[in-house]
Amino acid sequence: MRFYLPVFVLLFPLFLSAQDEGLPNYMTEKEKALMPFYAPPGAPGARSLITDPPAFEARTMAEFEEIQSLCVTYTSYKSIVAQIIQHAKLEVEVIVICADSNEVKYDLLNVYNLDNLNNISYIETDYNSVWMRDYGPNTIYANDVDSLYIADWIYNRPRPKDDVVPEAIAAFKGLDIYATLDAPFDLVHTGGNFTSDGLGTAFSSDLLLDENPTKTEAEIDNIMNEFMGISRYIKMETLPYDVIHHIDMHMRLLDEETILVGLYPEGTADGPQIEANIQYILTNFNSSFGTPYRIVRIQMPPESNGSYPPFGDYRTYTNSVLVNKTILVPTYQQNFDDPNLQIYRDNMPGYNVVGINCNQMIGALGALHCITRAIGVNDPLWIVHQRLRDQVDVFSGFEVNANIKHRTGVAAATLYYTTDTLAGYSSTPMSLTDVTEDTWTGYIPNPGYDTDIFYYIEAEANSGKMQVRPLPAPAGYYQFNLSFTTGLEEEVVVPTRLDDIFPNPASAITCVPVFSSKVQDGQVAVYDALGRLVEVLFEGTLDAGESKFFIMAHNYASGAYVVQLKTNEGIISQPLIVQ
Repeated sequence: MRFYLPVFVLLFPLFLSAQDEGLPNYMTEKEKALMPFYAPPGAPGARSLITDPPAFEARTMAEFEEIQSLCVTYTSYKSIVAQIIQHAKLEVEVIVICADSNEVKYDLLNVYNLDNLNNISYIETDYNSVWMRDYGPNTIYANDVDSLYIADWIYNRPRPKDDVVPEAIAAFKGLDIYATLDAPFDLVHTGGNFTSDGLGTAFSSDLLLDENPTKTEAEIDNIMNEFMGISRYIKMETLPYDVIHHIDMHMRLLDEETILVGLYPEGTADGPQIEANIQYILTNFNSSFGTPYRIVRIQMPPESNGSYPPFGDYRTYTNSVLVNKTILVPTYQQNFDDPNLQIYRDNMPGYNVVGINCNQMIGALGALHCITRAIGVNDPLWIVHQRLRDQVDVFSGFEVNANIKHRTGVAAATLYYTTDTLAGYSSTPMSLTDVTEDTWTGYIPNPGYDTDIFYYIEAEANSGKMQVRPLPAPAGYYQFNLSFTTGLEEEVVVPTRLDDIFPNPASAITCVPVFSSKVQDGQVAVYDALGRLVEVLFEGTLDAGESKFFIMAHNYASGAYVVQLKTNEGIISQPLIVQ
């Protein structure tokens, strides 16, 4: 183990000073010139960084888990930060990074009219910008639910004051911090381009590869595994118009298997590449439960004049913040806000969904998620559950399984269920059915008629701590529909087809959707404008139904191509432009 001592690069006195309030989320032209010469600063004061990987098996917390603190920096967009503080302090401690805590207190009470200053803490330290998500601390746990630690990367901006803020937070909370600073573990990364399911799977854009050009993807994956327990790292093509290439601008995880994805009108802005990336995920990866991801789409709204990127701001509803039982969602314009806030309420029932207008800041390519960072609780009572989906013609009861862990052990677990939330819930004890996997099992009886069934899980640790999943239960719940069919549906035969290729024009991952009427032999191939074979994407037996194949268009020369599907039903072609 080596300790990283305070070292600052003196070559560039032009590096940004503290409290530079005007910095956007993207790099300025001045910063682009500085970045090739930037080296991360050392730890401030007497506190040291641990630059060797943890000796324990690390687990990165998911954002939908229980947290104890939410961190913000009080500088730019103060009215928005104040609204975040007002709502978040009702759930958790809010840690405010600031230059003068007395000024913050005065502003919160007298300028922004907060009701009180309860549950707010202050750290007076230097900083460069408001973008806490990108430079703030990552929560990791030893052995799933044991001791809490902080993990930190080299910030991907030449903002040295921001880069050491995690250490001020770690010192304030009394936490050790593991940092990817020293070779061979030196890694540049940013929080807006990272999300994890809490089970070892994480997502980023290929920006991560671009910002670490001296490392292979395997080496990057190993660092993330060693420091943060990421065992499966899914990376997607960057988008044409998202200048910062942070995935939180167009997607987020709502739970272990549900991805909220930004949706543009067909053929607009980054919509085609976002959809191609999502189809790439669905085709090549399952959730950590081994089942397909559930995709929920939410609108990416235009500016008030109807403009989308690159001609309008990158308005997004996915850049939201989960604060235990509250979700803070960026808003822009009521006719777009109302239906999109309802999408959150429909998919996360019982949560307090709060809209905060972000028109003031979205032009800087960031919203609420970008300016906040959470710290997990010290003793998580961790409940992992794959929700039950709709059931048809099921006459037995419904088995409900959950993996439940706490560092003191789990004393009991209870399953609550009902067909009418207004009538209250019935309960049944859950049993420990797999000691190795910490699996607890309970059963919901079958009511015997078509209905919606609502349920949640409660656990008690040996320490006496109680926890529920979903977190706002019983106001929040899991839900599935039970139905009994009344007859056989008439079979409809749909012909084989080659659906629209997207994005088209293409420059990166490009999706080729094929629908086969039956199991049959087929070939999907790409030809150039002269009819010469460029690449065979697939040759073999097509499954009945929809299949997706992918062209890595960045490997192609610019120009016109033809994608061709051959089966015993005939030949179908579509043009493709690579630019």
